Amino acid sequence: MAESVWDYPRPPRVEPAERRIRVVLGGETIVDARAAYRVLETSHPPVYYIPRDEIAEGALVPAGGRTTFCEWKGTA
Repeated sequence: MAESVWDYPRPPRVEPAERRIRVVLGGETIVDARAAYRVLETSHPPVYYIPRDEIAEGALVPAGGRTTFCEWKGTA
């Protein structure tokens, strides 16, 4: 049975991701994670959070002082 975003909880639920998460950028694998987390929130697609040590060195750079805010997850 398919998941529905309308069945996800509010406030969000965090659970271990059951799948391996791979991110390939420009032909280079920058993430190959088996210990990611999945966040489920009503009416939103799942969001995956990956531990920093699972991200290739130098693949992420600071956003230059920009921030965002979520009422549940806080400042990012």
